[in-house]
Amino acid sequence: MKIINFYKYRITAFIFSFFLILFSLFLFIKDNLNLGIDFKGGILIEANFTTPPNLSDLREKLIGVSVGNFEIQEFGSPENILIRIEKNSEKKEKQNALINNVKNVLPSDIDYRRIEFVGPKVGKELQIMGIKAVLFSLIAMFIYIWFRFSGWQFGLGALVALFHDVISTIGFFSLSQIEFNLASIAAILTIAGYSINDTVVVFDRIRENLTKSESVAPNLLNISINQTLSRTIMTSLTTLLALSALFIFGGEVVKGFVSAMIWGVLIGTYSSIFIASPIIILFGFSKSKD
Repeated sequence: MKIINFYKYRITAFIFSFFLILFSLFLFIKDNLNLGIDFKGGILIEANFTTPPNLSDLREKLIGVSVGNFEIQEFGSPENILIRIEKNSEKKEKQNALINNVKNVLPSDIDYRRIEFVGPKVGKELQIMGIKAVLFSLIAMFIYIWFRFSGWQFGLGALVALFHDVISTIGFFSLSQIEFNLASIAAILTIAGYSINDTVVVFDRIRENLTKSESVAPNLLNISINQTLSRTIMTSLTTLLALSALFIFGGEVVKGFVSAMIWGVLIGTYSSIFIASPIIILFGFSKSKD
């Protein structure tokens, strides 16, 4: 079997990733994220219909009365619908007028279970909780990898790759202007899980091959990556096929989540090969020391 020398591309990969992270952080600091209703605040309407409504028709009706940015989804059952409208005014009169516009296009026999105003304070709390969730997952994965592979270099490699994937995904949201909401946080955590899974597969093979060597040398690294390459490619391709089907047929509701996942699968596969693995050599892992 011909061995592809992935290790020789490490400098190019590090430079590319450095500028990718730098660009993503620049967009994030510039406040370029298109924050959704979950973080900006807005109006929440829960309505119970007598029969399951057609969501596409409802969207068309709401677009027709110019309510601004909104989300509509089933909530618990097909008859129960949740409408979230982005707040476009601080004045209560305008907010009430907006609610009346929504009520005018909906059937008269529906039961409004709740109508709530979500303020920016709640949105800020959700932002903080989202950041905490991501940070906690990164730290937990670092500790797990460290102890599983008996070397902090493995944990550091996985952590850097995860940080790389998370920041670049945030950059993807900023650049594409896809709405960033709670589903986006779920996408980032899912991408982190996918990326660490890819990384663990490579690390496992490195550990197996370490039985014949005292330290992780470039040749051992290349052999390990090549041995797991077919599995990595097949997993990524099948995942991308499923995501592509969701993107095409899943409708507008899931498009933001699926777009982020497609990016995450690609960047996660890249980082597990070109970022996580070379870091083990960079920081000099050896069985005698660790």
